[in-house]
Amino acid sequence: MSSPITSSGAPEVLWFASLRLADVPRVGGKNASLGELVQHLAPLGVRVPDGFATTADAYRGFLAATGLDRRIAAELEGLDVHDVAALQRCGRAIRDAVVATPLPARLVDAVLDAYRTLSEGVPGGVDVAVRSSATAEDLPDASFAGQQETFLNVRGEAALLDTLRRCFASLYTDRAISYRVDKGFAHDMVALSVGVQRMVRSDLASAGVMFSLDTETGFRDVVLVNAAYGLGESVVQGAVNPDEYAVWKPGLAAGKRPIVSRSLGAKETMMVYDVGGTRMVKTVPVSAADRARFALSDDDVLTLARWAVAVEAHYSRVRGTPTPMDMEWAKDGVTGELFLVQARPETVRSRESSLVIERHVLDARGETIATGRAVGQKIASGRVRHVRVASEMDRVERGDVLVTDKTDPDWEPVMKRAAAIVTDRGGRTCHAAIVSRELGLPAIVGTEDGTRRIPDGEMVTVCCAEGDVGRVYQGALAHHVERVDLGTLARPRTRILMNVADPAEAFRLGLLPSDGVGLAREEFIINHAIGIHPLALLGYATLEDREAKARIDAMTHGAADKAGFFVDRLAEGVGRIAAAFHPREVIVRLSDFKTNEYANLVGGRAFEPTEENPMLGFRGASRYTHPRYRDGFALECAALRRVREDMGLDNLKIMVPFCRTVDEGQRVVEALASHGLVRGRGGLEIYVMCEIPSNVLLADEFADVFDGFSIGSNDLTQLVLGVDRDSEVVAPLFDERNPAVLRMIETVIAAAKRKGRKIGICGQAPSDYPEFARFLVRAGIDSISLNPDVVQKTTLDVLGYEAELGR
Repeated sequence: MSSPITSSGAPEVLWFASLRLADVPRVGGKNASLGELVQHLAPLGVRVPDGFATTADAYRGFLAATGLDRRIAAELEGLDVHDVAALQRCGRAIRDAVVATPLPARLVDAVLDAYRTLSEGVPGGVDVAVRSSATAEDLPDASFAGQQETFLNVRGEAALLDTLRRCFASLYTDRAISYRVDKGFAHDMVALSVGVQRMVRSDLASAGVMFSLDTETGFRDVVLVNAAYGLGESVVQGAVNPDEYAVWKPGLAAGKRPIVSRSLGAKETMMVYDVGGTRMVKTVPVSAADRARFALSDDDVLTLARWAVAVEAHYSRVRGTPTPMDMEWAKDGVTGELFLVQARPETVRSRESSLVIERHVLDARGETIATGRAVGQKIASGRVRHVRVASEMDRVERGDVLVTDKTDPDWEPVMKRAAAIVTDRGGRTCHAAIVSRELGLPAIVGTEDGTRRIPDGEMVTVCCAEGDVGRVYQGALAHHVERVDLGTLARPRTRILMNVADPAEAFRLGLLPSDGVGLAREEFIINHAIGIHPLALLGYATLEDREAKARIDAMTHGAADKAGFFVDRLAEGVGRIAAAFHPREVIVRLSDFKTNEYANLVGGRAFEPTEENPMLGFRGASRYTHPRYRDGFALECAALRRVREDMGLDNLKIMVPFCRTVDEGQRVVEALASHGLVRGRGGLEIYVMCEIPSNVLLADEFADVFDGFSIGSNDLTQLVLGVDRDSEVVAPLFDERNPAVLRMIETVIAAAKRKGRKIGICGQAPSDYPEFARFLVRAGIDSISLNPDVVQKTTLDVLGYEAELGR
């Protein structure tokens, strides 16, 4: 396929196959990147739809030949981009002028010749996507994401030429003008190329975006995939709340299936071809059945993740530096094939220093007004300003909280005034989220009803510093920022581990300096991600509680089977934590609900006995081989085996809680082995909680059964002192620093050392009391597992204690 040549010798049109990254000055970042994909990634199996690009020279020639260049310069002279009304008048005047001006005949001939070649064998011409590609976009310090227009389902020569002019005009959208000024780009130094690419019929399937890192934390060992039904613009624009998947890269490299987390999006609407209508595309509702299931199969997710890794590796080689990528993909509903339709370097998280961790902390909490997906990790307060349409943008003053259905790219000039942004729709990789990150603003997307729940004019605090869930609090709440320079922290000989409860926090916590996770509790995941008693899922068919069955139906809607729902959710929660800290060890404690807590799970009352003292009853190791629960334990084992074997996360270790006797411990180890979790196989280690006096008194015997101990100071204190830790009446007597408790801890540490077993602590005491941590170091404990908020402080303290002891 040849490229038509202008009178000056420069081509008007270039095919993607002839382009590479170095051609950004000729065809802009988007089209140069497509050329790079076609040339270098297609041979590796990455499918990219074919197409061609008009050149920047053709655009400049169009402006010069028609006098538009002089008219544009006159309109822009003296413009204050912070005057929203003036910006809107200027942008509209320029765009109207460009759209109304005929294209040069040479450019028309070149474009139509290329389109006819692309459409060979297709009567009336092939349907194409027409995308703007500016010569200043996708740079390391400026993404220019969404600054110009994209048009989908363009078919026929007349429609293509009309769309070409509209793309040229979009170089002067209000947002593009404002963005160039803010980034220091002279308007006349930026030119526009237009990419014409075969459409992928994702309107009959699904599409979305993906990143080769976690967009909220910068964690680089995952691929983040967003998916929704229909054309991908609905995801990019934030018009829907998409499904989200996280895939662990090292597991992919090992040939595993490491989807470590997934969340089901609402996917309320989809963008499709307007077949038989007057528009190119239209938006229609998604059926309830489709909304309740994921838009991609696991195989498709894994294929996309492999492509993302390949694209990142290629761009990193070409650029000579690690280059996380931001990509758009689409699935063709006719052929079933996946395609990559765009790729650009990610420009926010990849530029942040990995040596400095900044943590925003609320000093107080208020009433929660709305929740959604957190974008960024910051906190901001301000007065709410509802904006429904672009004409209302001037209502937003500097420092306000912008609340809207979705933040359209046209609103970027006013987004810069806001202290924070809250939207009803959109996922964490939508355009609004990308721009918010680039601006350094906290944003909460996908609240679904934030515009209804958050009163206009009220003072609120937008908090994105509490994990995956962002919260809008009533009132202006006090908060502060903590900064840790990781480059200055030495590591103590005593290993410092972390207690991690919430998988949504794992990627952020995994970036902090630590030696791994000393305690990941299954109960948190079961409570928050499952909420159903495992035996109620296994015995669903015979469950007599109609209300419980109805709730189970609603909670598991879309799952292939009830028991599989439990295994999937537990495996993904544990897997996300294990992936965040790999290759450091992650010790997962088997479920340790008390009977009253199990009974509170949906359907649980039918399977749990009523006990006078659940704290000392049917809990921990006693449940796992008992006929009343062993089938539920099998589901736990299936989830943990999936994490280790299917996901490849062999840093996962298992801990058995509340093990009263050595024989009981041996039975649990045998039960684990019967479910494929064999001690020693693949490096699997099995620990026991040391939280009962018998664990201390018979430590030598327990050491023959387990690979190590983890002291649970809460239960151990309770049972040594005979104090119910849940009773406020005797609460003053509960103290881990009591001499009797300290002597028990010294005794078991000495026994573990004598037997060559590892010993650590995962209780609350070292997080609360610096002197307790000092005692543990002096006693020679191997590791201390702490709450995340005290890890850095205690690390420094332990370094000091070790120096005092000459270690």
